[in-house]
Amino acid sequence: MEIKVLGPGCPRCHEVEKRVMNALAELGVAADVEKVTDIKKIMAFGILATPGLVIDGKVKCSGRLPRPEEIKDWIRGEQ
Repeated sequence: MEIKVLGPGCPRCHEVEKRVMNALAELGVAADVEKVTDIKKIMAFGILATPGLVIDGKVKCSGRLPRPEEIKDWIRGEQ
């Protein structure tokens, strides 16, 4: 599984990354987590507001902090 956290490095972006790591640990799932800070790469996903979360190439959310349970549901759905 490949997870990308999209954002310039703001506190909200760091919080999404933390929530993703916690969800992976709680579910016992291994994944490659990448922080994408390059604006051109972020825009390539078609999102206009950060933070963004991409799981296996699919944009799951943008412009808001996803709830921990949402993240877990998305991870389960990609297994």
